[in-house]
Amino acid sequence: MNALQDPAMIDELYKASEAGVKIDLIVRGICCLIPNQPYSRNIRITRIVDSFLEHARVWYFHHGGKPLLFMGSPDWMRRNLYRRIEAVTPILDEDLKQQLIDMLVIQLKDNRKAGWVDENLNNVLKRNPKEEPVRAQYAFYEYLKGKNK
Repeated sequence: MNALQDPAMIDELYKASEAGVKIDLIVRGICCLIPNQPYSRNIRITRIVDSFLEHARVWYFHHGGKPLLFMGSPDWMRRNLYRRIEAVTPILDEDLKQQLIDMLVIQLKDNRKAGWVDENLNNVLKRNPKEEPVRAQYAFYEYLKGKNK
């Protein structure tokens, strides 16, 4: 998503983390959730800022072992959730679900333009010289090019 600012949504994420749920968030812009605290130890925030303004508004949950995916327009900001008409829809097509999951995995593997958000809300670049370089925006292109063959 582009922004995570709504206190009620953040509190729900904290509750899930405290209950042991592992949470990976990809937040491009404003993020008011504080990771690496006792109440958020299971939350990892990745920020990707690259050449193109792109941020998926895809939510991927495991519900009793079943993958649930949703796509929609709102960021999790007060103005978007309470003062606008926004739309979110479940993704039902299994092929599309898998494609979206693949793209989320690519984003989480980005180690060139991505960083983690630390407890001070600073970006810490993801760099490990032992890992194969992954730049999500270019990897998306290659992924989709392979899909269209």
